[in-house]
Formats: sequence, C-alpha cells, structure tokens
Amino acid sequence: MRSLRRNESYRKAKEFFDQQEYKKAIILLNEIIEEEKDDKTLLAKTYFLMANIFHLKGEVGKAIKGFNKCLSLDPTHTDASISLSVLYNDIGQYEEAKRIFEVANQRVKSGNDNSFLEDGHINKKFAAKHFELAEMYFTYNRLDEALFEYNKVKNLDATNLEVRIKIAKTYAKKGFVNKAFDELQKLKNEEPNFIPARVALGVLLYGTGKILEAQSEWEKILTKDPRNDEALMYLNLSRTATETSLS
Repeated sequence: MRSLRRNESYRKAKEFFDQQEYKKAIILLNEIIEEEKDDKTLLAKTYFLMANIFHLKGEVGKAIKGFNKCLSLDPTHTDASISLSVLYNDIGQYEEAKRIFEVANQRVKSGNDNSFLEDGHINKKFAAKHFELAEMYFTYNRLDEALFEYNKVKNLDATNLEVRIKIAKTYAKKGFVNKAFDELQKLKNEEPNFIPARVALGVLLYGTGKILEAQSEWEKILTKDPRNDEALMYLNLSRTATETSLS
C-alpha cells in the first residue's frame, strides 16, 4: 500500500515538473526519499527528476549530487550519465565528463541499455555532447575530427539544422567548396524557411566570387523577412565593396 502511495507521489511530482511547478515537485520528491528505503528503481527515478529540477534552476552542485545518487542506485541509467557528463563539461571537469560519457556511449553501442531505445530524447543529449566536441575541434582547426563529430550530431538529431551549416563551413574551410555548396543547397531545398542556411549560402557564394548570386540570395531573404539584420548587413557590405572597387 505504501509503495503504491509513493509511486503515486512520484507520478504527481512528474506532473508538477511538466507544469514547471518545481517547488511542489521537490516537496513530493523529498517525501519519497525520506520514506522509501527498498525500491531502488523508484529512488533512482526520484533523484534523477530532482537533479533535473536543480539543473534547470541553475543549482549545478545539487544537480551533480542528484545525478550521482541516481547512478549509485542504477548504474545503467544512461540519461543520468549523459546529463552528468554535460554538467561536468560545463564546469570544466573535462576528463570526468569524458569518462562518464564514454562509459554510457559504450553501453548504448553494445545494446545493453534498453532505455536508449525507449527514450528518444537521449539521442539529443548524445548529440549535444558530440556538438560540444565538434566545436572544440573546429576551434583548434582539427577539421577532420570536427566533421566526424558534426556528422554524428546530424545522424542523432535530425531536428538540429544548425549542425548542417557547421558541416558546410567545415567543408569550406577544408577546401571542399563543392561539398559545402551541396550541403547548403540541400538544406535550403529541404527547409526553405530556415533562413540561417540561406544566409550561409550567400556568404559562401560571395566568398567564391559569385557576388551577384550572393546578393540575390540575401535579397530573397529580405523579401521574406525584411527585418533580418544579418542578411541586410551582408547585402550592404557587399554593395559597398562593389561600389568601392568600381570607383
């Protein structure tokens, strides 16, 4: 009977969490922790939900403790592992972040984690981690590694359109301009309302000397979105540069 009541408390706490009523959720979660001693699965879920609340509130230390407590109760909790890895990375503990991430990643690859199959948002957490790594590699001009990580993001999270622009920029920086064009043109065709892709395409066109085509791309953006500052800036700069060269 008590077990049913505590599970009901968790269900209500999750509802409060979804409604962003975090104080009410925390009260119920604390009650479960105080009362429950045997059900490790319920306790792991409780600590995980609590840690997420602390993370959202910016209480990083408490969030880390919560995720660690969750993993002590359920070492196979991939979502907690990824969340903890991201937090460690955010506070500069890169080696610990990498260790936790690699353990979780290996577990998923080996097929020992069914939660990965059941919970698609874990893909996005992996994608976020790979994106961080890709950005670091790109910053240090390690372009092959950056491209490898960006492509992982693309495969894990189809909703991340920005990463496809990053892939194009990496190709361009490596000197594979045609591949960069292909990536941006494909993205433009698939997502015609995703303006950043069209801005990036204009920049690439301009950088390869196709000034009129670049200006045409930015003009089309401004037809759709007259207040797009980025497209307007590039268009004005290109026109000024053209006028200067002709004078």
